[in-house]
Amino acid sequence: MSKVNLTGIKVLTARDFEGIKPAAEVEVAAGAILTPSAKDVIQAKKIRICRNDAPAACAAASTSASPSGSASSEARRIFNSPEAQIIKQEMIRNARKLWDRQYVDGNGGNLSYRIAPDMFICTPTLLSKADVTEDDLCMVDLEGNQIEGTQKRTSEIFLHLEMYKAVPEAKAVIHAHPPHATAYALVGKVPPTCVIPEHEVFVGQVAYTEYETPGTKQFAETVLPFVKTHNTILLGNHGVVCWADTLTHAEWYQEIVDTYCRTLMLAAQLGAPITRIPADKARALLTVKKRLGLPDARFDMQECQLCDAPDPGGITACPGSCGCGGSDNSNADTEALVKMVTDEVMKALKLA
Repeated sequence: MSKVNLTGIKVLTARDFEGIKPAAEVEVAAGAILTPSAKDVIQAKKIRICRNDAPAACAAASTSASPSGSASSEARRIFNSPEAQIIKQEMIRNARKLWDRQYVDGNGGNLSYRIAPDMFICTPTLLSKADVTEDDLCMVDLEGNQIEGTQKRTSEIFLHLEMYKAVPEAKAVIHAHPPHATAYALVGKVPPTCVIPEHEVFVGQVAYTEYETPGTKQFAETVLPFVKTHNTILLGNHGVVCWADTLTHAEWYQEIVDTYCRTLMLAAQLGAPITRIPADKARALLTVKKRLGLPDARFDMQECQLCDAPDPGGITACPGSCGCGGSDNSNADTEALVKMVTDEVMKALKLA
């Protein structure tokens, strides 16, 4: 077995392992960080990683290889259990729904399900959601290490795992690219609240994250400020991610948010302002939502804060709360500006 010393590198990426032969033993520093791409290469090449503070604890396939012994047997038992079979069937059904609705293209999108506290069934990378079968599905641990499945797991699994870690009640995560909702993500805006009851109850206020490179740790962590109080998040310049108690419900939220965005775009073409749900009626919808156990950042807000102030045209809003009485303050500011400009024009005319 060949041995390689990489103890001088603090953050190890896929590039650091490209020239290393399969099944090699690599020594790394005690505090070295392995990036997700590095773990993928290590697993594919079955490289053994040794940290220099504990050389005897050299782990096969790097902290990302399949565990051995009873741990491996337990993972295999769970992955092939009747319960997992039901989840796999549901995953394939919803993958096809995403494709049929044109919410994914090429090999885009990914689905996952928490089958055990630290085990997650997920779709593979580089495979169309129209073509994926139960035999293609994978299983990973809480750190993204693949422990079951013949295909390579999705490269964006770390986004899912950050959501599972932050929200214990999350059982399913779906990331897709529904076109109308993704259009909002491209312009850095979110759809306004208090327009359609079904959207208010099942999705509600939508969060937005700034762009980060998909598959990276930074990308996965962009959702952390929002995921506990939002089940639907627009990923800047990328798409939409939803979490729920089931795969079917997570797919529903993808449908609801995209249909909502599409409806708003159609309404904007009618040339009239969008009618908003009154704040007191919005509070009643939030009461229903809370009873259903769905998250919403507005539960503790005052009534005047529940309906955000839309931008001109009424179909976009700034990400986050616009504050109490936002639309009224906006009107007051506009009137003050008009008065100031008028006064200056009148002064100029008098001087002339």
